Amino acid sequence: MEFTEPPPFTVEAQGHTLTFYPAGRDRLAALLGLIASAKTSIRMCFYIFAKDVSGAAVRDALSDAARRGVAVDLLLDGFGADAGEDFFAPMCEAGGRYSCFSAKWSQRYLIRNHQKIVVVDDRVAMIGGFNVEDSYFASPKENGWVDLGVVLEGSAVSDLSRWYDRLDAWVHGKRHSWREVRRMVREWDPGSGPVRVLIGGPTRGLSSWARCVRTDLTGAKKLDMIMAYFSPANRSLRAIGTVARRGGVRLVLAGKSDNGATIGATRSLYDYLLKRRAKIWEFAATKLHTKLIVIDDKSYIGSANFDMRSLFLNLEVMLRIEDAALAERLSRHIDDHLAGSTHITPALHKKRAGLLNRIRWNASWFLVAVVDYTVSRRLNLGL
Repeated sequence: MEFTEPPPFTVEAQGHTLTFYPAGRDRLAALLGLIASAKTSIRMCFYIFAKDVSGAAVRDALSDAARRGVAVDLLLDGFGADAGEDFFAPMCEAGGRYSCFSAKWSQRYLIRNHQKIVVVDDRVAMIGGFNVEDSYFASPKENGWVDLGVVLEGSAVSDLSRWYDRLDAWVHGKRHSWREVRRMVREWDPGSGPVRVLIGGPTRGLSSWARCVRTDLTGAKKLDMIMAYFSPANRSLRAIGTVARRGGVRLVLAGKSDNGATIGATRSLYDYLLKRRAKIWEFAATKLHTKLIVIDDKSYIGSANFDMRSLFLNLEVMLRIEDAALAERLSRHIDDHLAGSTHITPALHKKRAGLLNRIRWNASWFLVAVVDYTVSRRLNLGL
């Protein structure tokens, strides 16, 4: 499959400047550049932070910032991140602060802080789907993840700071209950303007992220999506099917992953989508980790996959911007991935969908949508 990571590109939209980094090495350079530019504060939140070359580079950059007098605050998920207190000792000794979202084996086991947020000096931020690990900054030829990061300037930065501070206060407060997390997610107000910071998480009813994307799908004429993990609930799937009947759905989904069960779970939905004339491609050039949705003139970029866990359980952050020019540019970015993808026609899907594979796909959907990624990653079911 011929695929080359696109160069960075910048779009002005709704009073915001957004610079997108599709290539891993460019993302790492942008992240390190942001840290080096900090003068007063750095707030950073990641799900995975590895003890490898990239992790050490980011840690050392944070340590240097702390030595310059920058207030460095790093918050990692206790389940996803391998790096811990010992690894970040140099940063803490320089004056930075390291915090853990939750212990691995606690009553909060099911909640993962899947967000990726970097806010520097309350003036510029970086979000996306990538983690801090060598594989997220490697090229496709090195079996790196294809992903997307965006550096933004504008009013949304203050909203990201506001949300980070609430999360940080919960981590360092005396109460660490599900109820408190659910209240934070439920009470988050993204406003009603064309630029919104949306939060996903465990709450009664729908979070701002799940509610907005469901509303935007209702009545939509066009949907373009490139998504690492795709196994939505039935209501969301039916909404996509309705848009597909109007002739406006293009999905670029993962053909390679570190978790074969996520691919099987997605394939279990192809029958339904293809019958409704959705156009589907599987990205096969390397592992796919991008999370990007374009619904008519509304664009979503951030940490959330389009699956049950990211829609209803994980803590997620998504930026929604309603802007026709941005939506058109991001749809063209999705086009860039077709050269490295396999077009899933009804004939190809039928050829693949033997009885054994259907059993595997349906079992994968259950494991991914109902149980947990970590369980399905260990099993893989031959996928």
